[in-house]
Amino acid sequence: MIGQEKSRGTLIAVVGPSGAGKDSVMGFAASHFANRPDILFVRRVITRPSDAGGEVHESVSAAEFEEMHRCGAFAVSWQAHGLSYGVPREIAAKVASGMIAIVNGSRTALPAFRAAFGEISVVLVTAEPPVLARRLAERGRESEADVLRRLTRQAPEIIAGPDVTVIDNSGRLEVAGNRFVALIERCLSEMHHPA
Repeated sequence: MIGQEKSRGTLIAVVGPSGAGKDSVMGFAASHFANRPDILFVRRVITRPSDAGGEVHESVSAAEFEEMHRCGAFAVSWQAHGLSYGVPREIAAKVASGMIAIVNGSRTALPAFRAAFGEISVVLVTAEPPVLARRLAERGRESEADVLRRLTRQAPEIIAGPDVTVIDNSGRLEVAGNRFVALIERCLSEMHHPA
């Protein structure tokens, strides 16, 4: 069977503080790769109303989420900011079959992502604190107290590591977006031309 084995894909977990612009950077890349069936931008299951703004997601109630979790519907799930998040189980099969799957993750869930997918690529999207505060206030989803809680939330330190790429999104979206596109293209190249 040598030569007939399909290369394994890659999971790219995009993480970073609220307001850093993860959805915007991912949206930029999704537009760039719109005609690539081998690149999947994962739609998460979230216990947040679908009209709450932000990313397009599958909205479920807390009870529905719990039932899905109990039935093994998620490859990875976690809680943050009073919400539950899940990555559908079929994403693991798509990565195993050679696709690149890109998911808006969570720094606290990275150990679960690594346990579920093995070797992953982590993209930490950051922005300067004043930029974060302004963006959180502008999106208007939370009270001032909730914004302050998000800004002061202590998350695990993941800055270092061979699988972590830091992208600063404090400035123009095109700059951060093009860095992310270049990273995805590098992953594609490595899959097709392994070292």
